[in-house]
Amino acid sequence: MTVALIDDDSAVLHSMRLLIESRDIPVACYESAEAFLKELPAAKPACVVADVRMPGMTGLELQRELKHRNQEAPLILISGHADVSMAVEALKQGAFDFFEKPYDGERLAASVSDAVQKGRQRSSENVERDDIAERLKGLSPRQREVLEFVASGMSNKQIAAKLNISPRTVETYRAWVMERIGAQNVADLVRKVSAFLPAETK
Repeated sequence: MTVALIDDDSAVLHSMRLLIESRDIPVACYESAEAFLKELPAAKPACVVADVRMPGMTGLELQRELKHRNQEAPLILISGHADVSMAVEALKQGAFDFFEKPYDGERLAASVSDAVQKGRQRSSENVERDDIAERLKGLSPRQREVLEFVASGMSNKQIAAKLNISPRTVETYRAWVMERIGAQNVADLVRKVSAFLPAETK
């Protein structure tokens, strides 16, 4: 996964590219936010570093557009103007970091490395979430019921009484659900499926 660098100043873009590539992180450069957006969603950057003040779309407008498109790559903004209120607003809106020019190259490179790590983790979590959602679709209504009762902390005996079936049948359903979801134990099952369960079962 690459880092997208966006700045209308080609000299700044070049120096940032050298800085980030020195950390063995692949880079893609764009001279405008619009050029970057044209390559989404195919680009899938691990992190986006953008200048705040650019002709056309600004860095803050890009931030809003990425949110609108549900693009979750961490965003680092760079401004050539001392604008504390702008930095605060960007961070409130979820920016990963904010730098003023002239920036400390080592600090920026370290922040990009952290953001890439976070971006990869988020991407991995999204893949797992989509996988779990697909697995849940394969459960029958009864298996789904058993899953929700197990996740709420009920024992096999309690679930059997609730569904008017034998504890042995509950055990069969439970084993099948665990295998289907790919859970090692009940704690792992709850972690994997909690985002998909009704609030009352959590």
